[in-house]
Amino acid sequence: MTRLPGPSITVHKLDALGRTVVSYSGRVLARAGSQVILEAFFDRGPVAVGPVTFNPGDRFVEHYDAGRWYNIFEVYDANDGRFKCWYCNITRPARITGGSVAADDLALDLLIEPEGQAILLDRDEFDALALDQNERESALAALRELQNLAQTGKLPRWMSKGNWRTPEERNP
Repeated sequence: MTRLPGPSITVHKLDALGRTVVSYSGRVLARAGSQVILEAFFDRGPVAVGPVTFNPGDRFVEHYDAGRWYNIFEVYDANDGRFKCWYCNITRPARITGGSVAADDLALDLLIEPEGQAILLDRDEFDALALDQNERESALAALRELQNLAQTGKLPRWMSKGNWRTPEERNP
């Protein structure tokens, strides 16, 4: 995967009907083929999700792959860089262009704590979506793939490569 100097990229989180829920800016960390890894900083909150609270300034390292029915966010504490969790969104495959990433969120999420405990979120919302059988099966297969990655310790850890930046370095 090629590390880039950090061009800006816009992320569009869409709902299952393709309507924009939120858009925000990030910075490309690496790009290869159908994949992009970017960094973005949480600008809302605090928001409690299960046992984890996302706070303003928390660093998200976001992994997108146009061939997968999910994306994976590594979440790091804004103050000390401590790894908080992986937050995985079940989505239709991402649409990645030079300056943007868009993904249709299918409501189903998986939060994985640093120790590997996986917490399934929003199953009822997923079950209520009007998806065709192929989409539903693809989404559930993606969930099983993420659960397997968590169980085998194979979720990505960009930060383990020494890529943490202090608040001063990221906001010169």
